[in-house]
Amino acid sequence: MTRIPALRDDEMTQTAREAHQTLEAYGPFDNWSRVAAHCPPVLDHVAGMLSELRVQANLPRRALELAMVTVSKLNACDYCISHHAAWATVEGLSAEGVAKLPEVDGHPELDECDKAVVLYAQAVTLRSGQMRDAEVSDLRQWFTDAQIVELTWRIALTSAFNRFNDALQIELEAEVEPVSGG
Repeated sequence: MTRIPALRDDEMTQTAREAHQTLEAYGPFDNWSRVAAHCPPVLDHVAGMLSELRVQANLPRRALELAMVTVSKLNACDYCISHHAAWATVEGLSAEGVAKLPEVDGHPELDECDKAVVLYAQAVTLRSGQMRDAEVSDLRQWFTDAQIVELTWRIALTSAFNRFNDALQIELEAEVEPVSGG
């Protein structure tokens, strides 16, 4: 059970209702947004940022989903794994391929770019302060500096979402198939 009650539409501020609608268009995050609505600036900024990043489409969606599933599995956040495993399959991974993450050795569905993304997500999540310069510069064979900045931000943001969701025990939306993998 969610530790903070989800707000109904009539309990939200106007700003929160608008941000909730924006996030609804982004994906099935109704439970998350109804809890975040207790603090309208959080909901408003998250909804706006995620929507703007999606419209910008600076980073390939496959790389983004690989990174988010990897981080969520490392942090054992079933809420995020369930949401992003489904999107990773849309981006060409099988359910079995998603289940093997964050392993890259011998992973038959990952190319060299995919492996670099997964390894980078692991490094940022588990040892960001001890990373080598090469772990960032090696990504330049596939990504621009702007894409690396966004990838790094999205990896760090996923860890924040993982902690928020787990700390407040955000319940999975009914339309999202549960996937455990943490």
